[in-house]
Amino acid sequence: MTTPVLTLSGVHVRHRARGGGLFKRDAVHALTDADLTVGRGEILGLVGESGCGKSTLARVLTGLQRPTEGTVAFRGEDLWALPAARRRSEFGSSVGMVFQDASTALNPRLPIGRILRDPLDVHRRGTPAERDARVEELLDLVGLPGHVVRNLPGQLSGGQRQRVAIARALALEPEIVVADEPTSALDVSVRAQVLNLLVDLRERLGLGMVFISHDIQTVRYLADRLAVLYLGRVVEEGRAERVAAAPAHPYTRALLSATPSLLEDTERIVLHGPVPSATNPPSGCPFRTRCWKADDACATAFPAADGDDTRSWHCVHPETTPARSTS
Repeated sequence: MTTPVLTLSGVHVRHRARGGGLFKRDAVHALTDADLTVGRGEILGLVGESGCGKSTLARVLTGLQRPTEGTVAFRGEDLWALPAARRRSEFGSSVGMVFQDASTALNPRLPIGRILRDPLDVHRRGTPAERDARVEELLDLVGLPGHVVRNLPGQLSGGQRQRVAIARALALEPEIVVADEPTSALDVSVRAQVLNLLVDLRERLGLGMVFISHDIQTVRYLADRLAVLYLGRVVEEGRAERVAAAPAHPYTRALLSATPSLLEDTERIVLHGPVPSATNPPSGCPFRTRCWKADDACATAFPAADGDDTRSWHCVHPETTPARSTS
């Protein structure tokens, strides 16, 4: 495990939502008691269904969302206890963000050169000539020709726009890049190119990366570690190869069966039962309303963490209890 750049401890995010009457406001439990670490040079994959809290977690990691409870530590210091100036200068330049759809994330009225130079101007990096040189370097880094600086985003293909978005995230030489489903808006033929680019950048720059996706089969081959989210909770986390090869939580097994691998014979699991509401989550394990192994014990309390030195899970009746690793 590399030295953590970001550490989440007991993080909760609750939003207020109107419901149940004109003046009553319910709480949406977007994230509940999340513990995670992200180190420089590693790829952490976050997987789960739509609405499970992946994007909320991404906003917490990038400082766009302040937790309702819990601590976000940046290099060992409480992020939200830092003076605003330090948070902008140190944290703002150390963590980059790649959004899901570059067509909406890039200003359609600005040329690519201006889009890439903006972070350098805001943080006053180098001289004007050095900033121009950095823009050219960024384009080369993501495999785009230099003449693209004069183009507007609408004049580029979807894959090219996403490369620009990645270049912008790298402008300030961050330690961590958070990529929120960066290939979901792209054609299938382009997705592999962007994924290969991200892996190559990690190797060349020593980046840490948080890769968010609903496709666990893609993330398992890309990431060093996997964290599986369900209804705002991390239900399983650990080394990607261990989690994918022998999932302990039934929900992880169901996710793997939903996107079967061509290299493995996977039993398809069809989930039944009601999908719980984030405003009124079930007691105990949130997955119990759809789990084929659930019993009364699952409704009592959210299971404590169990596991070994390769991964951990929260389940009363885990799918597997592998022998402890000696590696």
